[in-house]
Amino acid sequence: MRLRATSLVDALVAELRDRMLDGRLPGGTALTETEVAGEYEVARPTAKAAIERLVSEGLLRRDAHKSARVPVFEADDVADLYFARSLLERQVVRELSRISLVPAAAYSAQDEIRRLGESAASTTAIVEPDVRFHRTLVDALESPRLSRIHEAMMAEMRLCMAQVQAHELLRVSEIADEHQAILDAITAGDPPRAEQALDLHLTRARHQLLTHLP
Repeated sequence: MRLRATSLVDALVAELRDRMLDGRLPGGTALTETEVAGEYEVARPTAKAAIERLVSEGLLRRDAHKSARVPVFEADDVADLYFARSLLERQVVRELSRISLVPAAAYSAQDEIRRLGESAASTTAIVEPDVRFHRTLVDALESPRLSRIHEAMMAEMRLCMAQVQAHELLRVSEIADEHQAILDAITAGDPPRAEQALDLHLTRARHQLLTHLP
């Protein structure tokens, strides 16, 4: 297939990312510059740049002198991701609750998830607004450094979430309900309740993913 876009690297990154998130490139799949360049009819430097960007996002891993591969998440990886994410996002919802601030973009992401319901056509369709919901809460604190840390962490988290959704371990309605509980607590100016709602949301997601892993 031939890609046509203003930036071939951006288009290639988006295509490969979508394939990883919807399971067409499962964990353990190797991606070489030659194979990617041949499949998408792009130059090898373009394929190399796309692969390197995905490595930097945590969506591919590459050991020295080896091809990049889609990560195979182990229990320790998942537990650590959720541990780090929980620490960061708990502080975020605490601060937002203290001033009862819910960004409009969080409501928009929540509305999108509600509209999708259980009829989402693909894993990516749910993962994207879910990630956006949490990102908008972080961004509402207007700390560029905090947002960068969260964005880097969520790159790997998106793949974890996609794996959960791909095996139908999370229902869209449950995601929406849990998000709503977080929003309601923030709006009410209740930091402990907001933290509790977030903890329940992340703990359940972590548990189901760990249950799925071999």
